Amino acid sequence: MSYTVSFISLGCAKNQVNCEQMMAAAAAAGHTVQAQPEGADVVVVNTCGFLASACEEAIDTILEMAELKKTGRVKKILVTGCMAQRYKGDVLEELPEVDGLLGTGSYGDIARAIEEVMDQGLRPCHLGNIHTAPQGGPRILSTPPWYAYLRIAEGCDNHCAYCVIPSLRGKYRSRPMEELLEEAAELSAAGVKELLVIAQDITRYGTDLNGEHQLASLLVELCKLDFHWIRLHYLYPDEITDELINIIAEEDKILPYLDIPIQHCNDQILKAMNRRDTRAELTALFDKLRARIPGLVLRTSIITGLPGEGEAEFEELCAFLRQTRIERAGVFPFSPEEGTRAAQMDHVDMEEARRRAELAVDVQSEIIDAYNDSVLGEVREVLCEGFDGQRFYGRSYAESPDIDGRIYFDADREVAPGEFVPVRLTGAMDGELTGEITE
Repeated sequence: MSYTVSFISLGCAKNQVNCEQMMAAAAAAGHTVQAQPEGADVVVVNTCGFLASACEEAIDTILEMAELKKTGRVKKILVTGCMAQRYKGDVLEELPEVDGLLGTGSYGDIARAIEEVMDQGLRPCHLGNIHTAPQGGPRILSTPPWYAYLRIAEGCDNHCAYCVIPSLRGKYRSRPMEELLEEAAELSAAGVKELLVIAQDITRYGTDLNGEHQLASLLVELCKLDFHWIRLHYLYPDEITDELINIIAEEDKILPYLDIPIQHCNDQILKAMNRRDTRAELTALFDKLRARIPGLVLRTSIITGLPGEGEAEFEELCAFLRQTRIERAGVFPFSPEEGTRAAQMDHVDMEEARRRAELAVDVQSEIIDAYNDSVLGEVREVLCEGFDGQRFYGRSYAESPDIDGRIYFDADREVAPGEFVPVRLTGAMDGELTGEITE
């Protein structure tokens, strides 16, 4: 039997790739994939389980689907992804509306699970090995046609004290380069113009295969394909090699935009969190990157309220942000996640962690405003992504999709989504840049 199946993906881009693979597997099995959950035989909720807040969002989404199920607009609900892996027993016991579950080692079982709930009346629970699950396979892209993600590895071996990812995604496994280049060639042939290279840690790519860093070699090959932009996400600071820096600096297609999560800058906190950096090393790295890569825009992640952070350590963090002038930063209050070492350590209460996060955001807002002021008058290549009724909007190299702002611009002609246009930056509005097309 064939059925209509709708997919909802929550959380990060890596999770989105898994969802795209499940969509393709369902379609290959003869099912019809539709965007809207209403009217679907099966709704698949692909969950994030990284933080308690992500689990709450997942539960809220499942309960929304349960309401549709009550009124007959949805027949069955399958839950997949990180929350399913992390809280498998709780999901099945406390959410009777859920008709089946697939952990992060069992995305490939989606077609079988659909048949089990629809044809056999079963309540499947597929929990495959998270360390050996296949990573590749066809995808149905859920991004706009001009950009797509290329996930080059799965899992993580860093074991930061605050993070549950290794227990949800398994050990670090690089995908074979030939497989990646084949997938990238398919994306290029499909018209993808911006390729986002992603993993929990892309800088470690290849080290588990032969002990050598292979990201630079992979990027050289990717640059031979017909992409306009190649963007890099999640580089671990102490794994950034000189060879990699040189390739980023030399290859025009690789954007001078690097996402390097650091979490904090205080040496004692970094050590307690099992990070392998010191403040001095982070400062030296950022100085080196800026010296070698003209126009570099840095993005990072910061956690306030980590174990060991008193007022002095928090002030040090704010001073570090002002000193390094990192252009983009996501700031998050510490969340003591069940099963992590950091949750067992002394830390400030959640309210104080949130207060500090708000203060750090204020610091970062000043940095962003100063950066925006500094680039006014420049002409930037902008990838148009739409029209809001008044202005066109898009992104330059300095804005990654979904996490950074947009550039709004006026034009005296129609600009198609997916078209690259030169835009002179003329102003800023609520932290986002504005401009006008200049032919």
